[in-house]
Amino acid sequence: MTEETHEKLKEIKQSFRLLMNGVASHSMRQKGVEYKINWGVPVPELQQMAAEYGKDYDLAIELWKEDIRECQVLATLIMPAERMDNDLVDVWMERVRTQEMAELLAFHLLQHLRFAPSLAYQWIASDKDMYQLCGYQLLARLFAQGLEPNERGINEFLDQAHVTLQGDNLPLKHAAYNCVLSFCELGEELETVAKRALKDLDIL
Repeated sequence: MTEETHEKLKEIKQSFRLLMNGVASHSMRQKGVEYKINWGVPVPELQQMAAEYGKDYDLAIELWKEDIRECQVLATLIMPAERMDNDLVDVWMERVRTQEMAELLAFHLLQHLRFAPSLAYQWIASDKDMYQLCGYQLLARLFAQGLEPNERGINEFLDQAHVTLQGDNLPLKHAAYNCVLSFCELGEELETVAKRALKDLDIL
């Protein structure tokens, strides 16, 4: 780590004390959102901070290593998408332990990667809950951008969503359901396909 990056990291970590929201931090802990440190700083304030620092690969790498919620959120905001490759995505995903971080990583960063679609399809079929969750979040973003899957992609998605929606993991079911709704927004034809594929679940 360069001296400049080290100083920025130190400055950022110190600034969180001033922005601390004890009520939000306590509420997150009660909901099982566990980090070594969680200052409860709202995401919009972290977005303002990210705008001040701009895109910074080296700083993002160091922030993500910290077991501090705000550092990791900030990392998703300042990492240049074009610098993320498959190996780095794998390294980052290994540290995702909360639903919030899975959602923010997909929303702030992963949806902008050139290989986002292949990641999303790979992850919704994963046996790891956090990867599945992030995969559905990512796919929902891509559908919302108008990414229309080919026939194989449609079948893969609806087959996997069907399995997930029959499971008992509520956050995962919620993510899959929202993803199905985004898929249906792509047009009447695809909505009809989804209704037919998920007919026995009676959710559409």
